[in-house]
Amino acid sequence: MRREETEEIRNVRVIYTGGTIGMQETERGFAPVAGFLENQLAQLRQFHDPDRPPLTTPISHYGGRVRFDVLEYEPLLDSSNITIENWIRIARDVGDAYDHYDGFVVLHGTDTMAYTASALSFMLEDLGKPVILTGSQIPLAQLKTDAVDNMLDALMLAGLFDVPEVGLQFHHRLWRGNRARKVDAVGLDAFSSANYPPLAEVGIDIEVDWEHVRPTPPRRLCVRPHMNENVAALRLYPGLTAGVLENFLRPPLEGLVLETYGMGNGPDQRPDLLGALEAGSARGVLIVNVSQCERGSVRPTYAAGKALTDAGVISGHDMTPEAALTKLSWLLGSGLPREDVIRLVGESLRGELTLRWGGRTRPQ
Repeated sequence: MRREETEEIRNVRVIYTGGTIGMQETERGFAPVAGFLENQLAQLRQFHDPDRPPLTTPISHYGGRVRFDVLEYEPLLDSSNITIENWIRIARDVGDAYDHYDGFVVLHGTDTMAYTASALSFMLEDLGKPVILTGSQIPLAQLKTDAVDNMLDALMLAGLFDVPEVGLQFHHRLWRGNRARKVDAVGLDAFSSANYPPLAEVGIDIEVDWEHVRPTPPRRLCVRPHMNENVAALRLYPGLTAGVLENFLRPPLEGLVLETYGMGNGPDQRPDLLGALEAGSARGVLIVNVSQCERGSVRPTYAAGKALTDAGVISGHDMTPEAALTKLSWLLGSGLPREDVIRLVGESLRGELTLRWGGRTRPQ
């Protein structure tokens, strides 16, 4: 629920990892520059009321103000350079500061933002406060920019609303982080979530769809940053050879997200490919089936899908490839027995998938 309408100050930690939002034009093109973002924000009245302490927003029409500080990473990274170690660092920084803030905003490049949002959703177990990722397609320093709206929306949601999720805020919509995907490289409406509605829409008012927000957990946050690096993703394509697939499944690979056709289909008249999948599964590689399509779910409706199941491939239901990859990495890093990992792949742990039976959706 939204916090009571009051002029109370709410505190938000901004974790600035890099990305377009804080970039400045250099001789080599746009690049993040240390200290530049915070200096820019301090000069904008939307983020800094001159009659209040530094980096305190003007009062919102909900009655509250947000005071924020910026934890700037060194080095600042284009999101193409983000690694699993960076995910772990963000999760630990949230955990270390958790008791001192009402919410968190993670500023991040757009290219791999969906991967980071998905990974954080699994590592931050029993999250009871907002952790919202955002960024921009155009740097804050440019005359025409989407950075102001995206960051201001994220600050308001993180500071004034109790949304206990890892979210991805972009172009006036808050998506569940492990449901979002980048769908546009040049447009401002760069993210979407085909299989789950937005958690909030930001217009004149902020409208939160509380029915689709996960409930606040009864337990305290536990940061579980165990991630297995020996996971990969492979997109099926016509003409894929068994040799390529066999090489892909060689050690040290422990988990594979297989992006298949339609409702989880693959070639059922290719015994060489099915044999390679079956052999990889028998060696202990966990192979998770997700669709290449933006919308829909893996279902063994066709013989081409049933053949993959018979070869030991596990259904990923309607998970995005980003969510499936990070979930598999997190589960394989947990040290759980193989049978438990297989079971949990098909369960909704953080609202990342929807189970269906009898043509209906099972409540999550």
